[in-house]
Amino acid sequence: MADAEMNAMWELLTSLLLSGRTGVLLLLLATAAAIDVRSHRIPNWLVLSGAVYALVYNTVFPPWLHGTVLFPLAGLGLGLALFLPLYLLRAMGAGDVKLLAMCGAFLGPNEIWRAALVVLITGGLLGVVFVLANGSALRVYQNLTALFRVGLFTTLGGSAPSLRIPASVSAGRLPYGVAIAVGTAAYLVLHQLGSL
Repeated sequence: MADAEMNAMWELLTSLLLSGRTGVLLLLLATAAAIDVRSHRIPNWLVLSGAVYALVYNTVFPPWLHGTVLFPLAGLGLGLALFLPLYLLRAMGAGDVKLLAMCGAFLGPNEIWRAALVVLITGGLLGVVFVLANGSALRVYQNLTALFRVGLFTTLGGSAPSLRIPASVSAGRLPYGVAIAVGTAAYLVLHQLGSL
């Protein structure tokens, strides 16, 4: 890569970090990820203050001419709607859903769905790394086959299957705030570089 291209790339990434919109979002995401790793919780005060900041910032400094408060509100609503089904299936915590909604308030409706796709891919990759690092790949396989068998036979028997895994046989919990932070940061960098 030529020096001119490298300098241009660093300028783009620096503008991403120094922006009142994306720089603050990245700071909030890093904070949420660190807290999630420590406590397996994402605090409401963090998500709420981030969402309020995004609503005010994107209303006062809209990303395009004649932007209104509808931009961050639509992003917040779409961000909430994208991960809400995963919460209802108990595949994700409420804090994770609210964190993506906060990201939506920053990014708006046109970008949050693409960022959510990158987050899901990142979460899958981090999940594989997490399982391999913990040495719990066999436990994951055993849990998945047990869930499939129980689900299949219960459904064939005419009952609703229970897809809960007892904590005693769980392979562990990935703090998904990390996946949201890393995935959103990756999306922002790729978008800033014109790759996505």
